[in-house]
Amino acid sequence: MPHLFDPLQLGDLTLANRIVMAPLTRSRSQGLLPGEMAVDYYRQRATAGLIISEGAQVCAEGQGYLDTPGIHTPEQIKAWRRVTDAVHAEGGKIAVQLWHVGRISHTSFQPGGAAPVSSTAKSAEGKTYTAEGFVPVSAPRALSLAEIPGVIRAFVHAAECAMEAGFDAVEVHGANGYLLDQFMRDSINDRSDDYGGSIAKRARLTLELMSAIAAAIGPGRTGLRLSPVTPSNGAGQDSDPQALFNHIAQQLAPLKLAFMHVIEGQTGGARDITSFDYAAMRRHFGGGAWMVNNGYGRETAMQAVAQGRADLVAFGRDFIANPDLVRRLRLNAALNPLDRATLYGGGAKGYTDYPAL
Repeated sequence: MPHLFDPLQLGDLTLANRIVMAPLTRSRSQGLLPGEMAVDYYRQRATAGLIISEGAQVCAEGQGYLDTPGIHTPEQIKAWRRVTDAVHAEGGKIAVQLWHVGRISHTSFQPGGAAPVSSTAKSAEGKTYTAEGFVPVSAPRALSLAEIPGVIRAFVHAAECAMEAGFDAVEVHGANGYLLDQFMRDSINDRSDDYGGSIAKRARLTLELMSAIAAAIGPGRTGLRLSPVTPSNGAGQDSDPQALFNHIAQQLAPLKLAFMHVIEGQTGGARDITSFDYAAMRRHFGGGAWMVNNGYGRETAMQAVAQGRADLVAFGRDFIANPDLVRRLRLNAALNPLDRATLYGGGAKGYTDYPAL
């Protein structure tokens, strides 16, 4: 039986183990650049089989939160190169999460103070983190048909920038009520054009975008994150999430992507908020690596891999508080408690000062 601590071939990458550091927004990138603290933060966690970085916006319009990094300018490439070099020096592997928040943004982040863009002009119920603290998100405008190819180009450009910055792979953020999720779910998408209405049309942007990225950097370095039933960021349930996400998985299968990263249940919350057959979705996806996430501990992660329900398990909050999480899981050692007050913004406290064993 496979074991959580066994190596794994993930597309073009050979991983030392099946423990993944999940993407975690920390809002410490002043000037939209990962700084010296980020170099230390990721280096400390390089024993993960794979690190997936915090979300990095693919263009200026993609930003939704204060002090989050981008991956689309020469300055950002240079800054991220210091992070990837540090992780590689420790023998680790690191992917960047490509992020466009869509309507989960604020005019203060948008070029010229414009409205955020989305599949819809409907506002989300939610808040974002700005220089003024947590404030309601701004009303969006619906992207025109003519603008959608530009969104795809922005993701492809960001993926190419990631390769230049030394990342081993990219993960496209299609989860948690952000831009791609805003197109996929009929609870948000109210379009009547080629990107709205039927499941095939609502899935179209995600499928076109994934195909374009895989063609640009190789499918063996490309993955996708989805959250079929999470209500994060005002994302109401789709009318038929099983059919929607089975379709997406089936249409992606021929690309032979490196992995699919699936959040089971509510992101950071209950796993059983509604019924969903993740095993069925996986069967539609085919042979790519299957990564699970949400509330896994040592025993449940080991069981998921041993029973073949997952190839990898992503850990979030435990990796924040435990830079040596892989070692602690191997030894069944106690974990450091999480300091929630230091999750977003600030300095080294709660970021790079958690003790190792």
